[in-house]
Amino acid sequence: MILSETVGNTLSKAERLCDKTSIARLVREGHYCRFPGLKCSFRENDGLGINRIMVSVPKRFFKRAVKRNLLKRRIREAYRLQKGVLERQGVDIMFLYDQKEILNFTDIYENIGRALSEINANYVEQD
Repeated sequence: MILSETVGNTLSKAERLCDKTSIARLVREGHYCRFPGLKCSFRENDGLGINRIMVSVPKRFFKRAVKRNLLKRRIREAYRLQKGVLERQGVDIMFLYDQKEILNFTDIYENIGRALSEINANYVEQD
């Protein structure tokens, strides 16, 4: 990986979804897609003009916080490297890890890429 490719691919605090009302609306009204080990929910946010993400790894699969945090870091990093794929701005996305075994980074990277492609395809159909 070349360093110049990753310049500008940050994941700032503004890009994190942490508002309870927005999360509840995303769960209630969002579109869902599934990939091996990963479930994704997405919807347009209320005109913020920035994509926001939330990552969740349930405690029922991994009791130890170390493993949950490892998976969350991998998912956030895979999104950070591929967030330029999203053609539309102003989308709230939730990634939910739903598998009992720990996937390696390359598998998570591929699944995040598929999820982002699915989001692009869904919004092209709606326009």
